Amino acid sequence: MRIIAILCIGLFLMQSGVSAAPKKDRAYYETRGDIVWEIRTDEKVLALTFDDGPHPTYTAQILELLKQYEAKATFFVVGNKIKLYPDVLSQTLSEGHEIANHTYSHAYLGQKNNIKKEINDTEALIYATTGRRSQLFRPPGGFYNERLVQIVRDEGYKMIMWSWQLDTKDWDTPGVNKIVNRVLNNANNGNIVLFHDYIEGPTQTIAALKIILPELKSRGYRMITVSELLGYNKAIPAKIN
Repeated sequence: MRIIAILCIGLFLMQSGVSAAPKKDRAYYETRGDIVWEIRTDEKVLALTFDDGPHPTYTAQILELLKQYEAKATFFVVGNKIKLYPDVLSQTLSEGHEIANHTYSHAYLGQKNNIKKEINDTEALIYATTGRRSQLFRPPGGFYNERLVQIVRDEGYKMIMWSWQLDTKDWDTPGVNKIVNRVLNNANNGNIVLFHDYIEGPTQTIAALKIILPELKSRGYRMITVSELLGYNKAIPAKIN
């Protein structure tokens, strides 16, 4: 009987012209402009992003490589790392890169975390260290829901993810060649690439960047910050099957 009742309600709504609530998937948030995964553009530009730093060794080495290949990037920083390495954050900004918010303790959505406080505590440290406020936010693990989207919007940020095909998974040390191939085989105009400038243990990211950066440059790509990329048209609508 319950199933019949549900079917009857659905039929009534269809006949009455009342549409069901929209499915809140990537297409929903992308169309509303709440979350960005990538940008539609004919220009040969893409954004490199680095999560979970700053780190006194890894970030510094990445900055040197970016300088060598005239690349800019966006660093999604963690508040408790800023407290440890404020000079690295200042150097990152002074070399023309972008600083963005990635929570204070790398707090995952769904755990017992005060996400708003996590964001605000990190923002306070970014401002105290650099004198600048960030405009972008990335949730750890890429996890989000309607409540987080609302908090991020209310706090004045744009939520930034990454191009699905360009998650390098470098945090899992899959091998330098796998990181390189993931980027070079999938990079396209308007993409956002996900790297990490901090992981627990040895990193393969720097060795991979030594191959990736000169190759992308030779292909004619300009590597720019996420905020610069946002100026190149609107987010690509997700495919709806």
